[in-house]
Amino acid sequence: MGNTIACCVSPERSPKLPRQLADRQEDYQISTNVRDDTGPYLQHISDREEPNELAQEFHPSNHARLRTIFLSKSQTDRELQDKRKSNHITHVSHTSPLSKKYSSCSTIFIDDSTVSQPNLKSTIKCVTLAIYYHIKNRDSDRSLDIFDEKMHPLSREQVPGDYSRTDPEHKLIYRFVRTLFSAAQLTAECAIVTLVYLERLLTYAEMDICPCNWKRIVLGAILLASKVWDDQAVWNVDYCQILKDITVEDMNEMERQFLELLQFNINVPSSVYAKYYFDLRSLADDNSPRLPLETLGNERAQKLEAISRLCEDKYKDWSRAAVKRSFSADNLVGIRCANAVLS
Repeated sequence: MGNTIACCVSPERSPKLPRQLADRQEDYQISTNVRDDTGPYLQHISDREEPNELAQEFHPSNHARLRTIFLSKSQTDRELQDKRKSNHITHVSHTSPLSKKYSSCSTIFIDDSTVSQPNLKSTIKCVTLAIYYHIKNRDSDRSLDIFDEKMHPLSREQVPGDYSRTDPEHKLIYRFVRTLFSAAQLTAECAIVTLVYLERLLTYAEMDICPCNWKRIVLGAILLASKVWDDQAVWNVDYCQILKDITVEDMNEMERQFLELLQFNINVPSSVYAKYYFDLRSLADDNSPRLPLETLGNERAQKLEAISRLCEDKYKDWSRAAVKRSFSADNLVGIRCANAVLS
């Protein structure tokens, strides 16, 4: 029996082996002889994935170590480079007082924005500035009909003829976003997630944010971020009350296509969120909307300590709730069991 099995491994040694089975054995031998040093060759799962899926996985909105797109676009701007050069010359020549405050041993300057509780006004300014650089330094004018403001207007006012050629100013973008956040009572964290979804959309859909579509893209990103991030989400009909001339059907269709273009990838890891937060701070340091700095006194120190305690208590409550929902083997150490009584 053993000799018969050993003989059947090779089709040449077994004259009674069927031809189809012999072909299968030859294919198996070819696949196993690809790498003799490591044994049978097994294709890695990454080799079977599509190139587009691999490219999207290593996108800044999904990967924490990659640089954000808005920061790269802002640093390639010529006006910003000229401004940096002039600030450097001013700093060296000491012709004017320094506009940036620096901490010393006796005085500490600190702002009230943290990664867990960002300042709302400063965050909206930085996010809208990032959108401004996206529009200004775009590569082309690729767009989709669902985001075209002329085909789907947000108001009854007539869209200007040159609406697709005139870049909006930063003040106009800030006023539009601030109105939505104030009316819907959204948080600063929602603004950061909005920017993550916006950059993810531009990459997944291979499109650009330009003068003809920036309002609807920003509106769709805010709509989705408010539903994912906030516990009490704003309904689409509520946005119709803010923007009086838009219909609920239009909002629903835009949200549906936005999700499909994102491939329903609405997950924002904490590492990606923190990266976007600190890149927005870097953007604020390089531009005029710098975060307001104040001297750290006793009152502000107590306030920061209270915020830290509040966050620690919140995380403890979350961890306790997670332990109650599901017990793992790691949590069985401190559990006592009653002794069994055998009759």
